[in-house]
Amino acid sequence: MNSDSDLQIAGDILEVPHLLQAPREHPATVAEFVGLARSIAADRSQWEHLVQYDATSRWYHRLRTGPGYEVWLLSWVPGQGSGLHDHGRSSGVLTVLDGALTERTERGTRALDAGSQRVFAPGYVHEVINDTLEPAVSLHVYFPGLTEMPMHTTPHCEGRALTA
Repeated sequence: MNSDSDLQIAGDILEVPHLLQAPREHPATVAEFVGLARSIAADRSQWEHLVQYDATSRWYHRLRTGPGYEVWLLSWVPGQGSGLHDHGRSSGVLTVLDGALTERTERGTRALDAGSQRVFAPGYVHEVINDTLEPAVSLHVYFPGLTEMPMHTTPHCEGRALTA
């Protein structure tokens, strides 16, 4: 009977180039987009000096683009929110870099602390809000790049408790 511990590689695996995948210059899978967001989050020198806070409107900055994707940096002062929206045909990864945000959907409310990540599919309807007393910063990766952000009214949420 074989198990993982029975597997041994004879010789130098690096000498078998057809078994190795070349590293990609740009992400192409959901896991790779999540990894991209995590690597940017971990390296504050890539984003911290760019962050600005605007009390009159949400601040955002396109941090990076690649073939078929965009990376956005957003700041949220207390009380700022996105409004209920979706991202059209784009999927995405939301990563909280600093502070805390709240995500609301028709299914409930979720607290997102620094380091939290949410992956969503096209058409996913949500609202993101900073309902704390401290500013927050988030990173958003959209693939394909964001071309629309339809706003929604809240009737589909009325009568439902938005709790976790």
